Amino acid sequence: MASQTSQTNTTLTISSRNYSSWSMRGWLLAKLAGLEFETLAVPIDDAAARAELLLLSPSILVPCLRHDGNEIWDTLAICEYLNEIRPQAHLLPADRKARAHCRSVCGEMHSGFGALRSALPMNLRGHFPSFRIWSRAHDDIERIVTIWRDCLQRYGGPWLFGEIGAADAMYAPVVTRLLTYDVPIDPDIGEYCMRVLKQPYVAEWIAAAKAETEDIDELDMEF
Repeated sequence: MASQTSQTNTTLTISSRNYSSWSMRGWLLAKLAGLEFETLAVPIDDAAARAELLLLSPSILVPCLRHDGNEIWDTLAICEYLNEIRPQAHLLPADRKARAHCRSVCGEMHSGFGALRSALPMNLRGHFPSFRIWSRAHDDIERIVTIWRDCLQRYGGPWLFGEIGAADAMYAPVVTRLLTYDVPIDPDIGEYCMRVLKQPYVAEWIAAAKAETEDIDELDMEF
């Protein structure tokens, strides 16, 4: 019996909770799907994990979901897999048109906003008031706010597609960046951001990140 249990264990490999936005997204998706899993952490001094955190090269190490004999890496692949095995969680909307829109919104986060990633790296323990934001990063922020406002108006809130799902998980790390770097936002978007930060799984992740002690000097300096 013990052997059978070990073969069916579900794990999600992540790296730093403080710095790794993709780990956060994968973990939130698995939590929102209602999946029971064990979290395995790759040390931040691992060469591949560190390279990804510093935006030097992608890594297939994190996030990586192992479930039912399958190994799934890449956050969008994890999202689609979870939506297949846990359709009752509604990570993606039931309506085909809304589902296509959600996939587009998630895909834009997955492949875009490079200036934002470079200028405002995720750092949940950091706080940089009056941070000077590059113009290209401003453009990314404006585009993201436009996406949020359109979704909230189109689907009636309180989450981007009505009920909490994949899009909210994909953009949650952006919300933390706005807080870390004191980015001014309009009240309606601020209300959505506070809803994200207070969401129990997001709050749990942030609390665990703040309890970490490992630092990456390049991501803790005010540059």
